Amino acid sequence: MMRNAGMKSCWRATGAAGLAAVFATLAQADVVTLKNGMQFEGVPGKIASLGEDPLNPQGAAGQVKVRQIVFVDDQLRRTFFSQIQVQAAVPSQLNLEKIRVEQRVAKGTRRVAAVGPIVRVTPFDEWGRRIFTMNTAQGTIDIIQGITEVTPIYTRVEGLVARSAYQWDMRIATSSIPRDTLSAILLKAIDPRDPDQRLRVVRLYIQSERYSDARAELQNVIAEFPDLADLKRQVTALYQIGARRMIEEIELRKKSGQHQLARNMLERFPAEGVAGELLVRVRDLQQDYAKWNEQIERIRAALEDHAAQIADARSRENVAQIVPEILAELNLTTVDRMADYQRLASDPGMTAEQKVALAISAWLLGSGSGDSNLAVAASLVRVRALVRQYMTSAQQAERDRILQELASLEGSSPNYLAKLLAHMKPPVETPRADDNPAPADDPATPAAPSGAVAPTEPTAPAAGVEAIPPGYYELTAPGPAGEADIAYTLQLPPEYDPYRRYPCIVTLHGAATTPAQQLDWWAGVYNAPAQMRLGQAARHGYVVLAPHWSRPHQTAYEYSAREHAAVLYTLRDACRRFSIDTDRVFLSGHSMGGDAVWDIGLAHPDLWAGVIPIVATADKYISRYWENGRYVPMYFVAGEMDGDKMNRNSMDWDRYLNKHTYDVIIAVYQGRGHEHFSDEIQRLFTWMDLHRRQFFWRDFDCVTMRPWDNYFWWAELGSLPSRSTVLPINWPPDSGVRPVRTEGRILENNRLTLRTGAERAVIWLGPEMVDFSQRVGVSVNGRASPQRVEPRAEVLLEDVRTRADRQHPFWARVDDASSR
Repeated sequence: MMRNAGMKSCWRATGAAGLAAVFATLAQADVVTLKNGMQFEGVPGKIASLGEDPLNPQGAAGQVKVRQIVFVDDQLRRTFFSQIQVQAAVPSQLNLEKIRVEQRVAKGTRRVAAVGPIVRVTPFDEWGRRIFTMNTAQGTIDIIQGITEVTPIYTRVEGLVARSAYQWDMRIATSSIPRDTLSAILLKAIDPRDPDQRLRVVRLYIQSERYSDARAELQNVIAEFPDLADLKRQVTALYQIGARRMIEEIELRKKSGQHQLARNMLERFPAEGVAGELLVRVRDLQQDYAKWNEQIERIRAALEDHAAQIADARSRENVAQIVPEILAELNLTTVDRMADYQRLASDPGMTAEQKVALAISAWLLGSGSGDSNLAVAASLVRVRALVRQYMTSAQQAERDRILQELASLEGSSPNYLAKLLAHMKPPVETPRADDNPAPADDPATPAAPSGAVAPTEPTAPAAGVEAIPPGYYELTAPGPAGEADIAYTLQLPPEYDPYRRYPCIVTLHGAATTPAQQLDWWAGVYNAPAQMRLGQAARHGYVVLAPHWSRPHQTAYEYSAREHAAVLYTLRDACRRFSIDTDRVFLSGHSMGGDAVWDIGLAHPDLWAGVIPIVATADKYISRYWENGRYVPMYFVAGEMDGDKMNRNSMDWDRYLNKHTYDVIIAVYQGRGHEHFSDEIQRLFTWMDLHRRQFFWRDFDCVTMRPWDNYFWWAELGSLPSRSTVLPINWPPDSGVRPVRTEGRILENNRLTLRTGAERAVIWLGPEMVDFSQRVGVSVNGRASPQRVEPRAEVLLEDVRTRADRQHPFWARVDDASSR
């Protein structure tokens, strides 16, 4: 009883605000904050090279090297980054509950030095044991593993005594073990009749931030030990934490554009027993949605009334289509466009025609761009229709005709065109097989007038037929000239709205996986009762695109033009069909796909907000293109026992981590091999949410060795010299071959310079780079171009049609600038 009283006093001392203080100490831990905003908690250290043993950084000879690489060890993985990227480091308050699980651990037997391809892993039984089957050079082997230690962050899994035993210490994320399985294991590891031991399990769940699990476990303890009844207030505290987490989830869904889901969660929010401050926050969120809906309805009513007041028959005809479109598609995403109209809707000094013109032009061009001239507004409607036709036309003659008609219309200058493109729906409508939507930008069939576009309702599947997730597509993109089309699968986030820009993950499968499995890894497996995927991409509102990028039975990345095209062409096709934020496109891949994204990310650094190679290996061009890595953030995930990858990759990783301009993180899991590492997905989304592409670099210096790696931001290269070009089939190059170097500078006084080893170059220009109202100077390899730089509608439209980037269109180009 004294022991119970002591435990109860510990809980009383902590209270609701101090639940995290009931931990066992982890010595010398720090919280390290990087300049990119990431935080890592664990025991820090420094090394000079990723090829070293972090536990013996001086090496066998004992020589002391300059240590510029920092790592943080949380005993699940070691996370490496450059010392120069560290913003701050403070002592950690991290204390971990550790529960030992008694097992017969193999000692003095054969040691697992590398983890081969995984064949099968059975689930853990109630004793924390499983069979891990993998392929080795000697054939397939079964290793009996057992959980020997559980903490809130990691679970230690070791090889056990068996007929064929292996010594092996690996770590997995405790969060990856289901509660039913974990609770059964923990109850076998402790004395379930000892309330102190039972409360250790509760604390472990609290520290893991598995608050609902902690509350359920604590309720079981109180039910079994009535003298601990006064701990019911801790159940209440956990209930409050759970309610706070639910509000955080609601705000995440709101931020991701999933307004209907957020509203549903607010309506179901439990009021009983929840702290007043949390209920106030819930009420504020509900009131925000109510205000937005009222605002939308006021705008609709006012616009409908003003349109009805237009006396001139021709003017009424000019707005007959666009006004119903606005009324139908005005929602929480688009309502900000109407700020000027809402402000002036009651102005008695303006006519109905002027107010309607203001609403139409603001709808088409965005907030702050309203025009009260109805003739201009009507012309903009026609311009947008022609722009859409241009974007989808495959015939040059038709595009020429469209350009001629545009030239005669008000609102066809590059300034207007750029705004129209940024605010219209994607130009290529892409209905699902079970959908029957209205044509894009066609107001004849109005969309649902509620706040956000609701998820597509899936058609009920026939018996034995698997349901198609809403927002799931199987598509093909046109391949390069003379090549076959390229297939890809794509998953939209819940409540996809074509007027909202969504971040995107382009993910490449490995040799033994499929594009569909890549969608499942990022977005979660489809949950039929919820009619949605429940994974992290769905929660955070990401589009996931998985190209069918490899050949049948391909087992290694080939560094080829075909593979690059499979990635780049499918991304462009998706951008034409769906509303993708081109400043937040992340390239990811596993295994063979990880090799590909490492190479493609360095070869085309202007496209990506970040690159995520998982269990990837550096080879060929990767080591030649390493300088390009300063312009694209990279996050590597690896297993320390994945063959010799740590050594093979160390030269390139060392380069990144010893340079101050590189934004690179490398997470290496302890005792793990070649696998998918779903343990890391939460941190990956934290990292992605902190990164955006910097599209207009004012100063870049990149290298290339392949003809198709010829585009860097605003410089397009042509005719690479043969002495610097090496095709994959001719690898390795001769010792004297050097990559083509291209250096671009945006200077003061409206000037640009390009130095390149390519024989020709095209310079693309946009308003973020130069002031088109002043003379623009362009020079290539020290020679000024005589071409006069002027923005042209043809250049802008053709650039968007080919690159599919509606956010950053180029307005002008300097053609065929000779570099010789």
